[in-house]
Amino acid sequence: MALRHAVLAALLDGEYSGYELTKTFDLGVANFWHALPQQLYAELSKLEKEGLVAGRQVVQETRPNKRLFQVTDAGRAELERFAAAPSKPSSIRDDLLVKVQTADRIAAAPVIQQLEERAAAADAKIELLGKILRNMRGEADEEEFLLRGEGIGGYLTCLRGLAFEQGHRDWCLRSAAILRERQANRAGS
Repeated sequence: MALRHAVLAALLDGEYSGYELTKTFDLGVANFWHALPQQLYAELSKLEKEGLVAGRQVVQETRPNKRLFQVTDAGRAELERFAAAPSKPSSIRDDLLVKVQTADRIAAAPVIQQLEERAAAADAKIELLGKILRNMRGEADEEEFLLRGEGIGGYLTCLRGLAFEQGHRDWCLRSAAILRERQANRAGS
């Protein structure tokens, strides 16, 4: 997947400025695609040149003018082609896993600390994703929302982000506990 598809997908919900798009990425798309604000602005420019998004200038009296972008018919067609193409299996690429891999041969204390920090970061993300999911479904319970709610794609990707963070947190905590126990057993031997 290219950043272009993530930007086009984010713009399907409406017309956004670059700043608003950045916020949208932070709250929703970041579950499956990370991009810096500079990358988003550069991608918007490329997409506009290719005719996949259309931008318009909005004059504001008390603030600087802004540009709003929306997906064009050509952009929707590009997303249709992207959605129809086979997806590649995902893979994990994480430097913390390399550190855990070496835990038998190096001091484990720094690795344990990093695992616990990652677990805490995952907990914060779990809380945020839970709030986002509750806001998306409003008064509906989850099953009702999944059957009849609007914005189901965003909801499902948020659910995936939640499951990922929960699994990651649980793995980090378990790994830290195992390494700590092994460290204690070695010290007691």
